[in-house]
Amino acid sequence: MTLALDTAAQDLLFREAHTANAFTDEPVTDEQMQALYDLIKYAPTAFNQSPLRIVLVRSEEARERLVAHMSEGNQAKTKAAPLVAILAADSEFHEELPALFPHFPQAKDVFFSERPVREKSAELNAALQAGYFILGVRAAGLAAGPMTGFDAAGIQKEFLDADHTPMLVVNIGKPSEDAYRPRSPRLAYDQVVSVV
Repeated sequence: MTLALDTAAQDLLFREAHTANAFTDEPVTDEQMQALYDLIKYAPTAFNQSPLRIVLVRSEEARERLVAHMSEGNQAKTKAAPLVAILAADSEFHEELPALFPHFPQAKDVFFSERPVREKSAELNAALQAGYFILGVRAAGLAAGPMTGFDAAGIQKEFLDADHTPMLVVNIGKPSEDAYRPRSPRLAYDQVVSVV
């Protein structure tokens, strides 16, 4: 069965895409990031809540502050990447729901009046959006190096606030020749999919 995406797009987004560990020094522009966001913002989240918040770390001073909170194995590549993004979940996303979910603006209070409910929903839906973000990076012709090896409390204190929980740090840029490790195995269809 054929897919709607042509083979080149399938390869760009999935088959030939890898987590990048090294990049060229070619800059990643604000225009590229705007185009990327303008694409991924249409991907679905529950109640259209869109809890993902993105901090682009561009300045050398901010980069040094971020690197200090990265795991040792992630420090050098984060320091050298052309651009780094901190992806966070906003537990106060419900404040935007009247605009984002206009056919039922009461959802803000009916479903999300309690913070623990918001935090759980924000974490799940921001994780979905983080996946979309990585695909957006690839769609922009760039490579992503997503990482969870960092001091989350330190990054939250340094760059965010108590309402924003860091989920991923993503290095972004054009991959260098030595950017990739060999692809790791994947599970087969019948190991993952069951029919009832």
